[in-house]
Amino acid sequence: MTKDNTALIARIVRLEWNQFQRTNNEGGRAACQGNWPVFNQMRTSQFLTWPEPLLDSYLDDLIAADRAGRNLVTEKYGRMMASTAPAEYHTNIEPYIPRLSDERIAEQERIIAAQVAWAAEFRERWPKLGRAMRVLTTAEDTADATSFETYLRGELGTYSDATLDLYGRMIDDCRAAGRNLTEETIRATVRFGGFSDLAEAEAAQ
Repeated sequence: MTKDNTALIARIVRLEWNQFQRTNNEGGRAACQGNWPVFNQMRTSQFLTWPEPLLDSYLDDLIAADRAGRNLVTEKYGRMMASTAPAEYHTNIEPYIPRLSDERIAEQERIIAAQVAWAAEFRERWPKLGRAMRVLTTAEDTADATSFETYLRGELGTYSDATLDLYGRMIDDCRAAGRNLTEETIRATVRFGGFSDLAEAEAAQ
């Protein structure tokens, strides 16, 4: 990662945090909304795996959303409720967020399938770290637990078409190179936590 990307990622995470602070939770303000260090660590770990053009495009999405009065973080969590609280989603959320085309949904599902497979592979290789992750699939969602698959579906649904196109290219490049994006993201996360590598973090669980 270049110094330029460090500044770019920091700007993205701060814009996301600001939107997160404006996200209303049905049960009141969530505890995680006051935990900047963990938010910063988790989101930075994800963005460290992204190429610069994708980071630039997503930054543009966040800036455009702010100018238009949209909150992409709120929309992300709203989209997740299609699985975790479907009745509320269809009544109170779906009419007020951008509708996705069938083609767009198909591309998102193609990406999601690849990432769920990577996450499953990671959990098999690093079972202790895997147990600390979200549950894996939408079929495992409950009202109190949102899966990796559902979270990803919610997030991808907030990206502009340009950003999703670049994201899909990144996924294809990772597959072609034999990379596992989940492993790379969690490797960055455990390094933030003071571990030298995944093996050390797994042994410490």
